[in-house]
Amino acid sequence: MEKKLELPWYVKLTIILAGLILFVFFLIQASSILVPFLFAVFFSILLAPLSSFFERYRIHRIFASIFSVLIGITFLAGIIFFFYTQIVSFAQDLGMLEKRINELFEQFSGFFNAYLDVEPDAQLESAQDAIISFLRDNVEPLTRGVMTAATTVTMFFLIPIYVFLLLLYRDFLRDFFMMALARTDRDNKVEKVLNKVRSVVQNYITGMFFVICILAVLNSLTLTIIGVEHALFFGVFAAMLNVIPFLGPIIGSILPIVYALLTMDSLWYPVAVLASFYVIQLFESNLFTPMIVGQRVSLNPLVTLLAIFVGGQIWGLAGMILFIPALAMLKEVCDEVESLRPYGYLLGKVKTREETEKEYFSGRFPRFGKEGSKEDGKADGKKEGRGKRNKKKQ
Repeated sequence: MEKKLELPWYVKLTIILAGLILFVFFLIQASSILVPFLFAVFFSILLAPLSSFFERYRIHRIFASIFSVLIGITFLAGIIFFFYTQIVSFAQDLGMLEKRINELFEQFSGFFNAYLDVEPDAQLESAQDAIISFLRDNVEPLTRGVMTAATTVTMFFLIPIYVFLLLLYRDFLRDFFMMALARTDRDNKVEKVLNKVRSVVQNYITGMFFVICILAVLNSLTLTIIGVEHALFFGVFAAMLNVIPFLGPIIGSILPIVYALLTMDSLWYPVAVLASFYVIQLFESNLFTPMIVGQRVSLNPLVTLLAIFVGGQIWGLAGMILFIPALAMLKEVCDEVESLRPYGYLLGKVKTREETEKEYFSGRFPRFGKEGSKEDGKADGKKEGRGKRNKKKQ
């Protein structure tokens, strides 16, 4: 008999680490291809029901796909136009903000001069020198940022083309996955996994859209009641950043807090903005997202944070957005494949001991399930009853 070659654990670990390094290197180098394609995959899954709706009215798939893409582009163009008009209106206040910043700077300089015996002119000159040196030292990163913006514009032209092709050939791609992954005794399972992945993406995107709309209304109304100008812009901007879990709401609340601090005469206004955003986020995390997005899409907070930071390091803001639904898709795949179920358990939300035993251990280890324990208890009771009857006979 031939003996199988067993590799030492450190050799296996080295191979795994080398594979991860190569995979991350591939993601970084192919970002210009993968990022727009993944966005197109998610948008095509979202627009697939709309294309099917047009096809039910005997519209050819080519025209149905074109109409669906045009509707999606129109919707995104409306969002971009809204932010453009709000930013133009907000830019008109930059002169007032600069004046207010200078006034605050003079107040702080007077405080330093009175209590720390430091000349205000020296403070102003040092701050000016620091700003100039900062700009000189960051010319290259600024240039790189302009190039990144140009790449982003190119992505916006590629995504609609990808979406159209994915909608047009969605049945062809589905048949490919069935041929590549399915076996004669597992056709239903592969189709079930594909349907689950599609439903997860649709539930996540549509659910997040409704949550963003609710947050935009609540944020804008709250800022309007407090008296902060440009409340609609700040409210919608903070709601849009909610697509980035944990970090997005914090970043979205900083801008209106700083604006209220600079433009309002009292410190109670920024404190009120902070308190209102905190209460709204409590409702979002404990009520809106669980009810609308659903528990199926929720991921482990630890894994979610790691995905945000890793995605930000690999693909920047696009990675922070894309890695969350990608992890949700991966979790559904892991839950359906027996050998990958522990990883699906790791990616999912934290479960109680009873839920874990019922979902993951029942069937594989019956002694962990409730049914197995009940049957064991009944069997033990029968054995005890037989033992007592035998003793009485003796």
